[in-house]
Amino acid sequence: MKPELHELTATAIVAAIANGKTSSEAVTRACLEHIAQREPQVQAWQFLDPDLAIKQAKALDAGSSRGPLHGVPVGIKDIIDTADMPTEYGTPIHAGHRPHMDAACVALTRRAGGLIMGKTVTTEFANRHPGKTMHPQDARRTPGGSSSGSAAAVGDCMVPLAVGTQTTGSTIRPAAYNGCFGYRPTWGDLRLAGVMEAAGSLDTLGLIARSVEDIALYRNVLAGIATEAMSSVPCAPPRVGVCRTQFWDETDDATKQGIESCAATMSAAGAKVSDLQLPPPFDAIDEIHQRISSFEFARNRSWELNHHADRISETLRNNRLKHGLAYSFEEYREARAQAEQLRLLLDDVFRDCDVILTPSAAGVAPIGLNATGSAAFSSIWTACHTPSMTLPLFKGANNLPIGVQLVTRRDSDRRLFEFARWTAALYGVKTTPR
Repeated sequence: MKPELHELTATAIVAAIANGKTSSEAVTRACLEHIAQREPQVQAWQFLDPDLAIKQAKALDAGSSRGPLHGVPVGIKDIIDTADMPTEYGTPIHAGHRPHMDAACVALTRRAGGLIMGKTVTTEFANRHPGKTMHPQDARRTPGGSSSGSAAAVGDCMVPLAVGTQTTGSTIRPAAYNGCFGYRPTWGDLRLAGVMEAAGSLDTLGLIARSVEDIALYRNVLAGIATEAMSSVPCAPPRVGVCRTQFWDETDDATKQGIESCAATMSAAGAKVSDLQLPPPFDAIDEIHQRISSFEFARNRSWELNHHADRISETLRNNRLKHGLAYSFEEYREARAQAEQLRLLLDDVFRDCDVILTPSAAGVAPIGLNATGSAAFSSIWTACHTPSMTLPLFKGANNLPIGVQLVTRRDSDRRLFEFARWTAALYGVKTTPR
């Protein structure tokens, strides 16, 4: 069945506009109509001005093609500055805040012809306290966080692309919960100017889409790489390390079965699959990550603590901020040194495998809107600065999505995309333009 305009992937939208089959305005109106129907149930948007979106679309249609994202609507997480829209960081402290310039990623998106649809909901300061967004398939369940609105908007076909961020699991987990492809790049590859810093030693942008090709396309735009289509030739079957990690017992049965099934399917398709046990020092990585992220996050929120502590949620004030302020500089510096040693150890691990297969989350999106689910399944890879991607391959309870996570060595992002497309194809998941 032919997809509706709002269901198209970004690459399909670009091709359809270039071929004269549709226009940016038509696509934008279709997305806005779908949002109008679904937003009361999902609440993915913190700021949305339909008139502004249509104005942007008409301007794009009136000119020549601006670039590889021409006419594609994009959602932007509300910790990322936009000159023509508020940026409120998920807190009433900054309600109505209007930046005077776009963040680098927003400016690059516009330069490439992307249309900024609006600002998506984030948890408070991109941390633990949830925003208003609900899971598109079950309003009782969390959409994940902190990039909750971005993942829900893409998962519910409100926009084909959205930008999130990740300091622990804030892109991978919500993307998995909402049945999307979610990508966390090698740390340091994509510019963060104009993005609220949570913990700079760990922060990255995160890209959420409904195809591997869309993520590869958008990553090229944001990295300043000449745009080229992914090769139509499948990659050779990789060497796969199945890493269950120390958090394996926290996963539900459907997730365990998904990982084991994926490993078996990869093996049957020619991959060399083996179990991967991380070296013993990795047992401490959750604490190492917490020390770094909490220390930096707490000090980054000094102005709000000094002037508006009573307007910060109790959840955040009495947990992450309290713990972060309690860490000494010496403890923080030691954790940074330990993290760097673990990165080197992981480089050694990748001598024996090309890609790691591991859970994206503990299971399907859990019931309850007061928390966003465990981020432990990404903390290892985030602390190690490696690129990772979640793929929507399985279904769990109540037909809710379950993702599997692929991880490659640092600076191997393009190979990650190749392995992700190869893996998705084994399950018949469409990753080419619809």
